[in-house]
Amino acid sequence: MWPFQWFLFVHVTTGAIGLVLFWIPVVGKKGGRNHTRFGSVYASLMLVTASMAIGMATNTILAPVATHPHLTDWPPTRVQGIFGWMMLYLAILTISLVWHGLVTVRNKKQHLENRRWPNVGLNLLVIAVALLCAYRGWLINEILMMGISVVGVASGLTNLWFIYTPTPSRMAYQLEHVKAIVGSGISVYTAFMAFGFVRLRPDHALNPKMWAIPLVVGLAIIIYQQMRIRLTQRRPARVSTQGV
Repeated sequence: MWPFQWFLFVHVTTGAIGLVLFWIPVVGKKGGRNHTRFGSVYASLMLVTASMAIGMATNTILAPVATHPHLTDWPPTRVQGIFGWMMLYLAILTISLVWHGLVTVRNKKQHLENRRWPNVGLNLLVIAVALLCAYRGWLINEILMMGISVVGVASGLTNLWFIYTPTPSRMAYQLEHVKAIVGSGISVYTAFMAFGFVRLRPDHALNPKMWAIPLVVGLAIIIYQQMRIRLTQRRPARVSTQGV
């Protein structure tokens, strides 16, 4: 199982660094040099981390027992579902969110570039693997797999809605960027809480409370940052009105 171990090593290394760097552009000054530099490094690390997760998930689907021998109390179908199909879905979701966050900034002056097939196809793929995750969860009666698939469907549909909006405002690009990049952080932290924690406490790995922590924190960050963007955009209008 050396491919799985190699995927795991790279996945943990790049993921750990990325999870730390995630907070620099989130907390720091927006649009500054550090924001751009560390944001780019974070995005690159997450793309590598998620790609390694795809490799691990594929190995698990093919050989669930050999890749996870420590889960002696889990039936192979459950290992296959959680660490195979669900990890595959979360990895593709993470890639989609990171990519969407990057292109929304890159293409803010040429919106039609967002409609290229890699962007559209990636979002369609996310919806497809989310539905596959839900189906696989239904087969083994795993509510978590069915519930978390809703996030992927919502992400793919909202991204496509933005992509096919005729003329988004400048603020819309910023809002999409925040939603996507912070959303990728939620996805990775959620995976860490589930797939990483299982090695320490297998009995608590699928506890909904553990999964709720990254979601609640991430949503709070998205709401706060989007409110800040909206207030910043409105401020010049108020100043000019008062001047008149």
